This record gives sequence, C-alpha cells and structure tokens, in this order.
Amino acid sequence: MNGDALLAALDLPAGSRVDQRVPKKLLLENGAPTPTDKRHITEGVEELLWLATLKPTTIGVPEYRDEAREYLEIAVLRLRLRTGAKVARLMELVHRAIPYPVLLLTEQGERPGVSTAHKRWSQSEEGETVLDGEVFSVEWDARRDAERWPAFRDALTLGRQPRATLYALYQGWMNTLVALHAARITGAFVIAATAEHAADRRDALRECARLDAMITRLRASAVKEKQITRKVELNLELKNIEAQLTAARERL
Repeated sequence: MNGDALLAALDLPAGSRVDQRVPKKLLLENGAPTPTDKRHITEGVEELLWLATLKPTTIGVPEYRDEAREYLEIAVLRLRLRTGAKVARLMELVHRAIPYPVLLLTEQGERPGVSTAHKRWSQSEEGETVLDGEVFSVEWDARRDAERWPAFRDALTLGRQPRATLYALYQGWMNTLVALHAARITGAFVIAATAEHAADRRDALRECARLDAMITRLRASAVKEKQITRKVELNLELKNIEAQLTAARERL
C-alpha cells in the first residue's frame, strides 16, 4: 500500500480535483513560527500538492457554521517528505498554514499516512483560524495493518462519510483513523457508532499510550531495583497500572 492507493481509496469526484503544487513559500510564511520550523520545511519537504477542494458545489454536502468554526470547504493535500524529515511537526505546520480543515496524505519513503485536525476561530486574532485540539494521524504499517487494508480502504471512501454537513464529513474521516488505531489494540476494525463513542475512543487511545509508557518505565525500574521492599512496591504499582490499561482498552 502506498500514497497512490490511499488517494484512490478516497474516490474523490473529478469536479473536486485541483491538482496544483503549493509553493514552500506558503508554508514558510503561514505555518513556520520559528527558525527551526523554517529549516524543517526547507530541508524536509519534497513537494506539497493541493489535490482537491470539497465544498457544497463539488460534492453536494452542506457547509457548516457555529460560534466556534466555519467549514465552507475541506482541502485534500498530499505532502511528500524527504528521508529524515520531521514528519509529525511538518504535518502540524501544514494543518496550521491552511485556513480550512485539511485531510492530509503524507509520504516518506514507503510509509504513507493520513492526518486530520479540526479548526476553529482564533480567540485573539479576528478572522484567523487555529487548530482545535491535536493533529490526529495514522502511519500505515504494512506488517501490522495488511489484513485491515480492505476494511480501512472502504471506510476512507468519500461516499461512506456522513453527509449532513462538511463538519460531520470531516469528523467521519477522523473517526476512521481512530478506528484503525483501536483495531491495532482490539484486533477488530469498527467505526464508532456515535459521536460520543468516537470521542471516548480518542480519550481511551491517549490513556492507553500514557499507561503503556508508564508500564515500560516501571518494568525497567523493577529490573534495576536491588532493594526487595522497593521491588515489591514497584510490582504492585505495575499491577495497578496494568489493570487501568485493561479498562482503557475495553473502552475501545
């Protein structure tokens, strides 16, 4: 599976396609707040393409407005990165630089990925947009994910997303990425049935990652510990964290 396969899976209508190169200057001017970020863009970005613009006139899905945000269109972009590029940071910079919600396809070598990030109005600068929460992404792992590709591919298709509003459609794509992360833990690829379940899944995934890190740290400390009393304390703490991890996984 590669970036072309991800793009094909989206099944975007011809009328939505743009297929224009985005100059690095746009990222440097709008998405790079520090000299380090500018260097990451200059040295790490091979090419950024604006693949499609999804709006009511191109896909027949109504726009969305509320006090926090305005979704008039969704941009589909493709980011090709050089070896050694800071993938996570560059994804975030692209999402920050584009004023619309972005479905971002990334490629670095043989590792394609997809990322999403909601946008909202800035509270400090009128008319400006900022990220609303974290960038949520998946990087395809051929070894772990090969058997899930048919289900993931089908779930990505534009025609399978909610069509009530552009916000709901975009959330549908985010839920698809969440489902893949959850499937890596549970073994079953299932899209969340409700918005509440999807939100709880994202929280549970963050909790699983936090608890996994704690378990790794505690196990390393227990191996090194020489005092029997302290080793017993560490093992008891480890069992408690493992129980919390089991509970978090059940929420997926």
